[in-house]
Amino acid sequence: MAANLVKSGHEVTVWNRTPRDVEGAKTAATPAEAAKDQEALWICVSDTKAVQAVLFGPGGAIEGLSGGTVVVDSSTISPSASLNFMEGLQEKGCEFLDAPVTGSKTGAEKGELIFMIGGEPRNIERVEPLLRAMAKKVIHMGPNGKGLSAKLAQNMNIVFMYEGLCESLTLAKKLGVPPEKMFELIENSMIRSGVAEYKKPFILAQDWTPNFPLKLMHKDMHLMMDAAKENGVDLPGLYRIDEIYEEAVKAGMEDLDYACTITLLEERAGLRMKGK
Repeated sequence: MAANLVKSGHEVTVWNRTPRDVEGAKTAATPAEAAKDQEALWICVSDTKAVQAVLFGPGGAIEGLSGGTVVVDSSTISPSASLNFMEGLQEKGCEFLDAPVTGSKTGAEKGELIFMIGGEPRNIERVEPLLRAMAKKVIHMGPNGKGLSAKLAQNMNIVFMYEGLCESLTLAKKLGVPPEKMFELIENSMIRSGVAEYKKPFILAQDWTPNFPLKLMHKDMHLMMDAAKENGVDLPGLYRIDEIYEEAVKAGMEDLDYACTITLLEERAGLRMKGK
């Protein structure tokens, strides 16, 4: 994302928890240094605690922010926590947008992410040139917090769609239908989906290199459950799928792509040796 901002001609300063430079960008020693005298500050980290630390921890961005800066958070975190962060930033005179993304690693590299944004339209307009460098689509979901709410609901769709794909492929394979043939059927029928299309080459190659690590999808599932509890929504199917993810974590799969969960179903079906 930062590299695409540089390519579009923007002056960019970066800071990463795991030190990493971006060609054409300045590298800061702390979030506070990265935030100093900036028109916009963009955050994209793994979870709620990480956002808290980057913004308000020692050397956090809040120490370098000036009034009027637009802070945009593309992390997938708790909507209610995000609103609390917004209040802390507003006390500093800053504006705030929650702007989680979808599109995975490929979309980020190509500048073809989809942003779902919560916040004031005027603030979206202010960062529109930056969004243009990173996105193929920007959807304003409503007031602050609604971008994250939409992201959790969208990721829940992905979780269910992928689990359905895994179970159907496993059953078909056990009945003697090869995965290649099932994908051909899926692609040419009403059950075709972006999830199946994206994951097909990885499933066929048994490649679980993390495009989206299982531990992050599992984290998002718990955010969905928390949001559901806070708002009186029952998610019985999600709790069942969570059991599969818990099993995957116990099996040491947390750093693999979440697509690896199909291997657990295949083990149970006697289609693969345990741990292979």
